[in-house]
Amino acid sequence: MELMVAFFAGGCFWCMESDFEKIKGVKDVESGYIDGSEVNPTYDQVSAGKTGHTEAVKISYDPKEVTYAQLLESFWVNIDPTVKNRQFCDKGSQYRSGIYYQSDKEKDLALASLELVKENFPDTVIHTEIKKATVFYKAEDYHQDYYKRKPLPYKFYRYRCGRDSKLSKLWGSSKVFPGSVLERYKLSVSSSTNKSNSNSNSNSNTVSPVKDSDKNLDKN
Repeated sequence: MELMVAFFAGGCFWCMESDFEKIKGVKDVESGYIDGSEVNPTYDQVSAGKTGHTEAVKISYDPKEVTYAQLLESFWVNIDPTVKNRQFCDKGSQYRSGIYYQSDKEKDLALASLELVKENFPDTVIHTEIKKATVFYKAEDYHQDYYKRKPLPYKFYRYRCGRDSKLSKLWGSSKVFPGSVLERYKLSVSSSTNKSNSNSNSNSNTVSPVKDSDKNLDKN
């Protein structure tokens, strides 16, 4: 079984870890830090907003069981994309939301998902960033599987933070993503291909202007 990895940021990594580990096909989720300048940052440094990193998760998944497009759909309905440099009760750039792609296809899928989100919130600015993944640094051991090891403090934090109540207001109680990322991606690829073919046909039908020198050659 060959696993693939994906990187997302959605505020508190304890919560993101808990949400993603419920998905069939996700084999492991690690809490950590991404998109910053400091090498081997500590939690104290990141939480103080000194390194440029944001709390993130590294997801190891089996693509035969769950696709990157499906992970994107799960990601969106577990965050608030309408706020900048915060998620729920946690404020600061270290809690900004983001999708960190590793390939052109992941980027295109992420952009396709963003289109659907913008359509779902037509009068709202979407602040979730989509950027190429940088080095992911695994967080300290006491942050890993926190929701399993410390269930009561975790549940209290999540409730106090108002995460689930806000998610229900944004996405509905069932948290269903508004559309299919894969279908939107396919539509985008098809549109780009048709546009490319149209431009190619247009260029092939263009008649080159006849130069005076060419006319003289014909006379000779």
